[in-house]
Amino acid sequence: MAKARIEYITGSDKATLYTIWFEGKDMSEFADFYTKFSAISDLKEDLNTILLALNKIIEKGVYERYFRPEGKMSDGICALPIESGRLRLYCDRISQQILIAGNGGVKETKTYNENKELSEYVLVLQRHDKSIKAAIKKGDVVIEETVLKGIDEKEFDL
Repeated sequence: MAKARIEYITGSDKATLYTIWFEGKDMSEFADFYTKFSAISDLKEDLNTILLALNKIIEKGVYERYFRPEGKMSDGICALPIESGRLRLYCDRISQQILIAGNGGVKETKTYNENKELSEYVLVLQRHDKSIKAAIKKGDVVIEETVLKGIDEKEFDL
C-alpha cells in the first residue's frame, strides 16, 4: 500500500478542487496528468476542454451534470470531459462543493476497464473514496461547505 495525502489546488465560494499526492512522488496526480498531456500537441484541445470544465466547476459547483459517471454507484468516481474527446481525467466527487482530481489518460477502448492504466487510476480513486468517507464518518475529516477540515494532517493508505 502507498501513502497519500490530499493537496489543495484552487477554490471559490462555490467549490474547491483538491488532488492526491503520493508519498515519494515529485508531483501530485493532477500535476502529473497536466504535465504528461500539455506537451502533446494533438491532445491540447482535449486538455483545454478539461481545464475549462474544471474552471466552470470551481465557479458554479461540483454538480453531477458536469461529469461522465464512472466507477460504481456507491462511489463518486467520474470523468471529464462529459463531451466526446480521447483524453479523460478521473475525479472523485465528494460533495457538490468538493472535487478531488486524480490522474487520467487517453481512452482508446470502449470502457476504462479495458485499459490497464486507466483502470488503475479509477481503482486508486475508488480506494481513496472509501478511505476519505471512513475518515469523514469517524470525524477525522470534516466537510465545512467548500473545505475539507483536518485534511492537512491526514495520510491515507491506498
